[in-house]
This record gives sequence, structure tokens and C-alpha cells, in this order.
Amino acid sequence: MKQVLSLLLAALLVASLAACAGSSPADPTGNTTADPFVSAEPESTAAPESAAAPDTTAAAGKTLVVVFSATGTTKGVAEKIAAIENADLYEIKAAQEYTAADLDWNDQSSRTTKEQNDKTARPAIGSEPLSLDGYTKIYIGYPIWWGEEPRIMDTFVESYDFTGITLIPFCTSGGSGIGRSGQNLADNAGSGNWLNGQRFGGGVSETELQTWIDGLN
Repeated sequence: MKQVLSLLLAALLVASLAACAGSSPADPTGNTTADPFVSAEPESTAAPESAAAPDTTAAAGKTLVVVFSATGTTKGVAEKIAAIENADLYEIKAAQEYTAADLDWNDQSSRTTKEQNDKTARPAIGSEPLSLDGYTKIYIGYPIWWGEEPRIMDTFVESYDFTGITLIPFCTSGGSGIGRSGQNLADNAGSGNWLNGQRFGGGVSETELQTWIDGLN
């Protein structure tokens, strides 16, 4: 009987050892063993390719048309030039607008008569300040008053640095030519490459303006 019990105990011991040998080892950290079908590689920490940075360089070679027009005649010509050149348009406006009485050239006491008789007069500009960044060519238009440029044009050119910019004066009048007005503006500006100007009638056509512009190049 003792021999039978000894055999049974021996068999149980062998079975117990076999079961222990077939079990999976535990993760020493206390976690279960990782699934062999899941990649153990860490997720990539490389930064994604960045999109091309936008070009923020200021556009160069732009054209601007600057105009002062008390009655709208010169502005009409300026708008045609801007359309032909695909240019920006900037209007000089007087801080104190000119009335019909101000423009009466027959009145020796009118505002414009007094201004034009005083070469040091500098009427204030009411338009927002202008940035010339990126512009390389500027058309600058005005009416002829008493044979010269309106004094507000002198205010304008003395307010900016035109270094590296080509400036092209143009004017409108009922009969007077451009005279020395373009040279006056160049002298008062003291900077920029000033070309000879041109006088136009208020009804000048786009074809005539295109021919003039082509002759500048």
C-alpha cells in the first residue's frame, strides 16, 4: 500500500513540474507580455515636412500715379494713365478744400491767387500719408495754375524721398503748357530721376496717352 502511494505522489510531482515549465514568463515590470503582432517601434517623433514659406518680399518695380485735381479734370487723365500702366492711384487732397471762389483767377484776392503769388506757400495735405515702398516709377499730375504747379504740389514733393524712383510730371490746362512746373517740382523734391513732363487737355484719349507712355521707354 505504501508503495502505491509513493508512486501516486511521484506522478503528481512530475505533472506539476511539467505545467510550470509550459507557462509564459511574467514581465518583470508587472505588465503582461506584449502582443508579438504589435510593432514595438516608438512612433516617429520627426517633424513633418513644412510647407514652403510664403514669399513676403515686397513687390518691386511697381508704378504709381499721384494726382491733385481741384475740379476733376486732371484726375480723369490720371485714371486713364493708371489703367494703361496697371498702376496704383493716389489722390492728393487739400486739408482745406478749394471752393469755386478760391479758384477764381480773376479775383486778385482769391485763395489760389494769393498762393500762386507766394512761392513759399505750402498748403496742407489732407490725404493719408503715402508709402513709396516698392515703387520705381511715379506719374505725378496736376492742373496748371497761373502758369505753374499748384503750391500744394510743392508741399507733396518736399514731404517724400524719391531716391531710386523715376518721376514723370503731367498736367492739364485750358491752353498753357507745362512750363517750368516739372523743373520746379524736381528742384523742390531734391531727389528722384525726373523726366520731362507733358501737358494734356482734359479730353485726351487713351490712345494718345499710350503713345506718350511708349515714347518714355
